Amino acid sequence: MTDVVLDASALMAFLHSEPGADKVAKVLGDAVISAVNFSEVLKKTVERGGSIDTVAAYIRGLSVAIIPFDEVKAAASAALYPQAKPHGMSFADRACLSLGVLRRVTVMTAERKMGLLSLPIKVMVIRNAH
Repeated sequence: MTDVVLDASALMAFLHSEPGADKVAKVLGDAVISAVNFSEVLKKTVERGGSIDTVAAYIRGLSVAIIPFDEVKAAASAALYPQAKPHGMSFADRACLSLGVLRRVTVMTAERKMGLLSLPIKVMVIRNAH
């Protein structure tokens, strides 16, 4: 069973050896990521001039399961909107959090705002406040 859902920001931190990458590395064997957040990682790859195929293959090699975004996850994500909107959270933020809620596991992120919601799960922020 999965122990953690990765946000795109957490996976990006690992991929680029950014602060918090060590925390992500410790959970990779037990991690999943929403297809929505996987898409975000690939978009960032394109923005930075990288190869989608190379990065996607590397992520698959990490054994991080990519979880499809279906009707149940769409409804759970939408249900978080009223609570997430005041904090400026994106659709992808809500997709990540809702996957964590549905699986009843910790969400790992670099985004402090994701820890501001009242949720029945733990949100672990991988970077210290500056």
